[in-house]
Amino acid sequence: MKITRLDLDDTGSPEGLITKILKAEPDLPIPVPVEELAQCFDITDIAVLTTEGYEGGLITDDCKSEGVILVNATARRGRRRFTIGHELGHFLIPTHRPAKSGQFLCSREDMRRWSAQENDAYARMEIEANRFSALLLMPPPKLRIAMGKFGEPDLAHITQLADHFDVSKEPAARAYATYHDQPIAIAVAKDGIVLRIYKQTKFPRIGVSYGAPVPRNSLFHYAANSGQKITDIRQNGAELWLESDWGKRLPTLYEQVFYQQEGFALIMLWVDADNDCDEEEIDDDEGRTSKERLRFRRDVHRR
Repeated sequence: MKITRLDLDDTGSPEGLITKILKAEPDLPIPVPVEELAQCFDITDIAVLTTEGYEGGLITDDCKSEGVILVNATARRGRRRFTIGHELGHFLIPTHRPAKSGQFLCSREDMRRWSAQENDAYARMEIEANRFSALLLMPPPKLRIAMGKFGEPDLAHITQLADHFDVSKEPAARAYATYHDQPIAIAVAKDGIVLRIYKQTKFPRIGVSYGAPVPRNSLFHYAANSGQKITDIRQNGAELWLESDWGKRLPTLYEQVFYQQEGFALIMLWVDADNDCDEEEIDDDEGRTSKERLRFRRDVHRR
């Protein structure tokens, strides 16, 4: 690759930096060679981080003339790649200044930040570094091509995205929930507790808060002992997850669960807001599966 930091002049936002990187390297390969790219931007080494409690770090001078990225030695490949992208974001975004001169140290929670209070400068830097890393590893033009090959929402696509871009499943799930053309949300749970929820702005308001148990009647509990790693998509009560407005009917909601290791799970929520079909047209719903009912309703509204 021939790109250098000179190609990124006068750019300060994660989105602006990615735009210039893709302009300078239009044939950037997938998976993105993030370590090679870091070297093009004056990162002289990627070394092992031994400080407990942190996933990554960056050592640089006050002028950011060059830098060394540090990565948790126990990190899996996908997480390692995201960490490198995150620290590279700190290095390239001009406004990012560490609390301790010349040294960023970032925890696992820092790398899961996607929102913060307006006056929390530290958290906002971490969010920008996360956005940079996500956009770098899953460039929007390439992501749109990959997403265009998928049909209706299905958590099996998460594995395909993660493998294609060489990222962990959670970043792939976030991208999938954000960019899918259907109104979906994906909750990340551990040991039955909701940790995070990724969703589109057009998705209805969710009434389950972070740190709360997965709703009692969720498919998550019913299918836990089924032996399925990824469940079928099934209709469930929208009131389990969604907030309701007075006098307004809740949409039809579908759930799917992807059980993972160490008690983690991804729970996809898929809503059908256009569900007021004529009763005569849905009389046969009893004989249809959840996916067939949803497809039928969508076909009705396209007529």
